[in-house]
Amino acid sequence: MAIRVLLVDDQALIREGLAIILDAQPDIRVVGQAADGQEAVDLAGRLQPDVILMDIKMPRMDGIKATRHIKEDLPEIPIVILTTYAEDELVFEGIRAGASGYLLKDITRDQLAEAVRGAARGEAQIDPAVASHVLAEFQRMSNLLRRPTRRSSAPSDEAMPDLPPMEALTPREETILRLLTEGLTNAGIATRLHLSEGTVKNHVSEILSKLHANDRTHAVVLAIKRGLLDLT
Repeated sequence: MAIRVLLVDDQALIREGLAIILDAQPDIRVVGQAADGQEAVDLAGRLQPDVILMDIKMPRMDGIKATRHIKEDLPEIPIVILTTYAEDELVFEGIRAGASGYLLKDITRDQLAEAVRGAARGEAQIDPAVASHVLAEFQRMSNLLRRPTRRSSAPSDEAMPDLPPMEALTPREETILRLLTEGLTNAGIATRLHLSEGTVKNHVSEILSKLHANDRTHAVVLAIKRGLLDLT
């Protein structure tokens, strides 16, 4: 069964180019195209695609707000943001909104197709050029959450909202959680830890369940908020 993709970009030429590349793949089918975030929200609800490729800066509603709206109603749909610049200040905002990954628009057609397949499998898709900036922001957040205030040594209510109780992670799950911060796929983690890909997939599912996370990136953010990751 083909992976159903929704393309979101305000530039028609880019949408059409992406559609040509993806429709040429035997296992991928573009089922819709949106020119702005509002249209993306509407089409996502109606088409319920397997993967959404989302631009950031668009009229009416940008990709960050669209991602947030879609993930509220359809948390199971992975959204991969396509951006032109690795250092865009909105990179981390997209991750916080629930995006499953970040890719630069200069990737090759083969990389794009593999990214769509990986996203459909539930794998994080983070371009190496973007990953360093995402991890730097994770580091900044981690330092902020650990920083004592004049009133209390605990994180502020704004920085650390109430979180539901969670079951403790096993040492193996903690290791895999840390590897998730590197943007590794299940296959990459399996190779690093000399495990089967199926075993890694089961561990990742257990991590998401314990952290009450929607996806892998959300799990990392929640782990930082809980103080489970020290990125120093």
